Amino acid sequence: MRTSIPSPPPQWAQFQIGPVTIHTYALCIIAGIVAAVLILGSRLQRRGIERGFAVDIALWSVPLGIVCARFYHVFTHVGDYFAPGDNLWNVFAIWDGGNALYGSLIGGTVGILIACRRAGVRFWSLADALAPALLVAQSLGRLGNYFNHELFGLPTTLPWGLQIESTNPKFPPGMPAGTLFQPLFLYEIIWNLLGFAVLLYLERRFTLQWGRMLALYLVWYGSGRSYLESIRIDPSSISFLGIPANVWASFAAVALGVVLFVVQTRRHPGAEPSPFTREDSRVALTKPDDAPHGRSHSRDGSDRPAGV
Repeated sequence: MRTSIPSPPPQWAQFQIGPVTIHTYALCIIAGIVAAVLILGSRLQRRGIERGFAVDIALWSVPLGIVCARFYHVFTHVGDYFAPGDNLWNVFAIWDGGNALYGSLIGGTVGILIACRRAGVRFWSLADALAPALLVAQSLGRLGNYFNHELFGLPTTLPWGLQIESTNPKFPPGMPAGTLFQPLFLYEIIWNLLGFAVLLYLERRFTLQWGRMLALYLVWYGSGRSYLESIRIDPSSISFLGIPANVWASFAAVALGVVLFVVQTRRHPGAEPSPFTREDSRVALTKPDDAPHGRSHSRDGSDRPAGV
C-alpha cells in the first residue's frame, strides 16, 4: 500500500457560527498575522522600541498587503477569473484562496513606509526586525492552502505525495484518479521555518543592520520559491520566455536581496546610530521597561542586534 498525505475533508475548509461562515484559510492567515506581530513586538523591544508599535505597523501594512496580494494573484492568473462565463465577483473572493506573497510584500512595504514615516522610526530597523517574523507568518498562512486543496505540484510517486480529488478544478485533465502530487504548501512551510532559524543564527553571529536581514530574507525566500513555482501544477498564466511570472518575481527577489546586502554593507559598515529618526519619536515610543536587555551599548546609542 502506498503511503501519502491525505487532503482534509472539504467541509473542513469552512464552518458556520450562527449566520457567519468562517473560512479556515482566513483563520490561517490571521494566525500568521498574529504570530508576526508578536515576534515583531519582541524584536522591536530589544531594539528599544515599544512593542505596541508592531500593532501600528500591522494596521497599515496588513490591509494594503491583502489587497495587493489578491490583485497580484488575479492578474497573474487571469484565465481563472476572466474567461467567458466567469463570475467577476470571484475576483474579490479571497476566502477561496489565491493571495500572492509577492503582492503582499509590495503592499505591506508601502504600509510599513507610511507607518515608519508617521512615527519617526527608521525603515531599515523595522524591516530587519520584521524579516524573520515574515517567514513564520507565511508558514502558517500556507496551512490554508492545504485546507483549500490548492498549491500542489507535479505528479509524484514519493511516499509523501498529496492526495487530491479528481473533481478538483486544478486536477490535470486525463490524469487517472488517485494520482499523487508534490505537496508544495508543505515544502514551503519547511523551507520558511528553516529560514527563520537560519536568519536568527546569522543575526546572532554577525551585525546585520541597515536592511541586511531583509536582504537575507529576500534571498532565502526567493530562491526557495523559484523552485517551487517551477513545479507548480497551476503556474501563473503570464510568462516571459516560457518562464511564469512568479518565477521571474522570485529571481527578482533574490537579485534585489543580493544588491541590497552589498550596497548597504558598503554604505553603512557600522551599526545603526538609533532606530529613531526624530527625538520626539524616541520619547514617544520608548518606555523604561522597553530598554533592551543583555546587549552592550555604545555612546552613540547603537547596539548589537539580538534574536527573538
